[in-house]
Amino acid sequence: MTDNSPLGGETTTPLRLGTRRSKLAMAQSGMVADAVREVTGRAVELVEITTYGDVSREQLAQIGGTGVFVAALREALLSGEVDFAVHSLKDLPTTQPDGLVLAAVPVREDPRDALVARDGLAFEQLPSGARIGTGSPRRMAQLNAYARSHGLEIETVAIRGNVDTRIGFVRSGELDAVVLAAAGLSRLGRTDEVTGFLPADTVLPAPGQGALAIECAAGSTDLAAALAELDDPYTRVAVTAERALLNALEAGCSAPVGALADFLADGQVVNELRLRGVVGSTDGASLVQLSITGPVPTSLDDAAALGRELATEMLAKGAAGLMGERAL
Repeated sequence: MTDNSPLGGETTTPLRLGTRRSKLAMAQSGMVADAVREVTGRAVELVEITTYGDVSREQLAQIGGTGVFVAALREALLSGEVDFAVHSLKDLPTTQPDGLVLAAVPVREDPRDALVARDGLAFEQLPSGARIGTGSPRRMAQLNAYARSHGLEIETVAIRGNVDTRIGFVRSGELDAVVLAAAGLSRLGRTDEVTGFLPADTVLPAPGQGALAIECAAGSTDLAAALAELDDPYTRVAVTAERALLNALEAGCSAPVGALADFLADGQVVNELRLRGVVGSTDGASLVQLSITGPVPTSLDDAAALGRELATEMLAKGAAGLMGERAL
C-alpha cells in the first residue's frame, strides 16, 4: 500500500493544519500545532477554513447540529487541501467517515460547564427570574431541572455566537448569566471571568466536551503514527464510551444529551469506569438520568459496549421521547 503521508515528503515543507476561524478554534489549533512541531520536527501552518456552523445564524437545534462545524474541514482533508485537522470532539458526528482516521485524542481539559454571571454571582445566587443564555438544549434541560428542584425561577434564552459575543450579553445587562464550556475559557485564558463551575452532578457536559480530536487522511500512515504520540489512552476510552452512548441513542450533536465517563480509583489504583448519561426535555420537566459502572475497559470496543448498555437502559426509561431532534 502506498503511503501518501506528508511526512514522507520534503521535511522543509510545513504541515498544513486545518482549523475553524474562531478565536477558540485558533487557540486550540495553535496548542496542537506546537505539540505536533515537537513530535515531528516539522513546521506547522494553520489553514483557516469557514464551516457552515460558523456562518449560519440559526440556532444549532434548527440547523441539525450534527457535523455543521466539521464538514468543511473534512472536505479539506479528503481533497488534500490540509494534512490534518483539529476539532472540538463534541462537534464530531459519532460515525467516522471512510478515508479519515481519528489519529489522536489528547489529554482532556476540564469537561464541566461554567457560569459567567453579572456581579460575580454563583448559580444559586442568581435572582428570581434570572435570564441565562446558552445555545445548548442539553444545558437548558438540566439548568431548568436543577432550578425547579431547588425552588429557583430562571429563564433559559437561546443564544449563538463566539465567547466574546456570549459574555457580551452579560456585560451589556441583556442577560444575567451565560453558560459556556470551561475548557474553552481555559484555552482562551479567560477562567478569571468564571463566576461558578457547574458540577457534573448538576449539569452533565456534552459527550466529548473538553476533548480535542486530531484527524487526518487514512492514507497518511506516517503522519497518523506521529500524531498518535499525542493520544491519551484514558481520554480516548472515556470519550469512546460517551460517544457510543450518544450514537446508540441515535441523537445528534444538538440533542439534549449529556454524558461523562470518569475513572474511579481505590487508593492509587484506577479500577473502574463510571459512565453517567442524561436526556431531558428542554424545559427540564422530564429527565432520564442513569449511570453505569464497570471495570476499566481494556479496549475501545469494551468502552463502546458500556455506552451502548447505558443507552439501552435509558431508552427503556423513555429517553427517546425526550430528545426531539433525532439523527438521521
